Amino acid sequence: MKTLLITAFLSLLPISELRGAIPFALGNKEPVFFTYFYCVLLNAAVGPLVFTFLATLHKVLIKHSWYASLFTSFVEKNRHKIEGKINKYGYAGIALFVAVPLPITGAYTGTLGAWLMGLDAKKTFLSVFIGVIISGIIVTAISYFGITAFSIFTKQVTL
Repeated sequence: MKTLLITAFLSLLPISELRGAIPFALGNKEPVFFTYFYCVLLNAAVGPLVFTFLATLHKVLIKHSWYASLFTSFVEKNRHKIEGKINKYGYAGIALFVAVPLPITGAYTGTLGAWLMGLDAKKTFLSVFIGVIISGIIVTAISYFGITAFSIFTKQVTL
């Protein structure tokens, strides 16, 4: 039970997400398929949670002039950096961005970028979910076969 709670916590953390949760669970002898689906579903929940949180916080803070000017300058500055890529790749680009299991790519960053660009929430959720599924497959495969491949070094040989 403790392993499942820690795995859930790691799946929901912005830094670790699937990249930390799946290897942790597999390293603690959780079943592969259960681990995959458990971590993917938890990490996919990040998209709607973050999008809703940002939209709600924005509605509350936009009433303050200091926030409105700060937010506008921040968004305009960063929108130029990603606008070309969003226009070129659209929601498939968000899914691919989330699918790459590297630091700073994941459900949090993909959702944040989509929200800053003012993209549709439901299409963003679907794109993030597809990206999380792909990322989960990659991380599970690497973790499972990596743990299996290196387990030969932990087995004792009897003569």
